[in-house]
Amino acid sequence: MESISGVISQLKKHGLLVAFTVFLAAVALSTDAFLSVGNILDVLRQVSITGMIAIGTTFVVITGRLDLSVGSMLTLLTVVLVDQHDHVGPLLAIIIMLTTAVALGAFNGLLVGYLKLNALIVTLAMLSFLQGLTLLYSGGSNVNIPNAQTTWFRFFGRSDLFGIPVPVILFLGVAALAAFLLGRTVYGRQVYAVGGNETASNFSGVSSSRTVFWAYVLSALATGFAAMILGSRVMGAQNTIGQGYELTVLAGIILGGTSMLGGSGSVWRTVIGISMLGFIQNGLLLMGFEYYVQWLVTWAVIIVAVWVDLAGKRGRVLA
Repeated sequence: MESISGVISQLKKHGLLVAFTVFLAAVALSTDAFLSVGNILDVLRQVSITGMIAIGTTFVVITGRLDLSVGSMLTLLTVVLVDQHDHVGPLLAIIIMLTTAVALGAFNGLLVGYLKLNALIVTLAMLSFLQGLTLLYSGGSNVNIPNAQTTWFRFFGRSDLFGIPVPVILFLGVAALAAFLLGRTVYGRQVYAVGGNETASNFSGVSSSRTVFWAYVLSALATGFAAMILGSRVMGAQNTIGQGYELTVLAGIILGGTSMLGGSGSVWRTVIGISMLGFIQNGLLLMGFEYYVQWLVTWAVIIVAVWVDLAGKRGRVLA
């Protein structure tokens, strides 16, 4: 009986991972291309943009907050970057874009961290504000880089190094830096402390306001790096290019096991969660399902993952 209860306990803890493994096996049996090196690299290239955003958003979620503005922020930053490319050159355009990202993150952090406004309401309002700001900036027109083959800016989204796509290298490199920051520094410990028990962290000398502020700055900065990859890959930007990214980012973070209630999670879990979501979507396409099925599966993943997270938290509390 003890062994059975132990198995059940492990299934509750790792049920999503087991289900994903079964899914991988089913798709691999149905199509030979799924586990090929080329397809794996293509999937990692696809998820590098979403994953880059998710790395920064993980800091916000661990503090017990949300950031629903990242999709609209990605749109604005990509439009600014692509538009400025031919006016001031690639390097200065990147600096302008990243500076804009930090400013937007600081604004979110000020409202949520220092003014103590509700994170859901603030970032939802910022989502609408950034959509309007994008249209105001672009005049409702799409922007593009006309000489896409001659600019070195294409390196970030279209090139390979040693057979590995540059976006994948950037994604994993930033993930390694973020993992070090979260797991090996004083600030990282403060992020976990604020998410675990904000009142206790304040009494112990940790400034929850400052910690949350910098979490939003990091989230926006990561979104800026994602905009750099996206702009370089597409060499253009529509006014809705980032629409829906916030849902995918949230799904990947939850799927990776970072708690929506704050206090637990890691960057590498997010990398795994985003990758899992990418392989699920890729597998569905290879099996012949329509594109909209991906959105239905993403919705189901969020619901199940949140339920598992809440069930686990309640179980620990009751125990």
